[in-house]
Amino acid sequence: MKTHGHIEMLNEAGERVRALAPMIVSASRATDLPAFFSRWFFDRLDKGYCVWRNPYNGKDSYVSFANTRFIVFWSKNPAPMLPLLPRLKDKGIGFYIQYTLNDYEHEGLEVNVPKLDARIDIFKRIVDTYGLGSAVWRFDPLILTDKIGIDELLGKIQRIASELNGYTEKLVFSFADIAGYKKVGANLRNAGINYREWTESKMLGFAGTLHDLHLPMQLATCAEKIDLSLYGIGHNHCIDPDLISRLAPDDPALQMWLFGANKDKGQRQACGCILSKDIGQYNTCTHGCLYCYATNTPTSAQKQRYNNGKEARP
Repeated sequence: MKTHGHIEMLNEAGERVRALAPMIVSASRATDLPAFFSRWFFDRLDKGYCVWRNPYNGKDSYVSFANTRFIVFWSKNPAPMLPLLPRLKDKGIGFYIQYTLNDYEHEGLEVNVPKLDARIDIFKRIVDTYGLGSAVWRFDPLILTDKIGIDELLGKIQRIASELNGYTEKLVFSFADIAGYKKVGANLRNAGINYREWTESKMLGFAGTLHDLHLPMQLATCAEKIDLSLYGIGHNHCIDPDLISRLAPDDPALQMWLFGANKDKGQRQACGCILSKDIGQYNTCTHGCLYCYATNTPTSAQKQRYNNGKEARP
């Protein structure tokens, strides 16, 4: 079995095409596929492939699921996908969800995300059904404003952590980098959000206080260069070979692949993920999060998703 190589396949038009055939699929860093496109995704799984559009050159390419053994989902609201998840077992495909549970309800930073209590309940339902590790808690990103300081962020984390005690092994977080994304800064300013940039001293201060909370879970940063190991905080592998191996112990082909898996060079330098294929499309998520780098503006994402009244592919 080839893994993350190319294969020849027939598309629905009966044409013979070349397709990437990844062992691990990421669904998706670019959009909330479970929240908005779960039926599309499972339909494409049944058909055996999808078409992915490169955001940089606009070219389409085929992604075959012929060799796919594991899927890492990314979501703030996986509820629409829950009825479909049992179909993965029938296909011999494992999964876990990188589940972002932020608490920006009162600040209005996540306009269309369900209420926090409902999202926490969904997290617990997933773990109760599929076991510890099937959902990984992310508080991502940590954003500073004139109304949200370090103490407020730590309070929000403590509240969620108390709810998730026994349901998650890890908290993954990142520091909002507004300066690196001009459109994000513009979206926040247009919404009247007075954001603040993180400095190294603020990051270290936050990490020290977070460590002192003694939360009953591992702490890790996502794609952050800063070294916080002094506070027991590591660098995360969001596409995590150890977790995947643990959740799919009876899949020898996947275990062999994980043994020799390489770092995904297509991600940011500080990213620790192993190789996978992301199949999402930017500017299609309509959660309306004002800090999002994956959409141009909330309005443009709405137009992209509902182009001419027809829902777009992710």
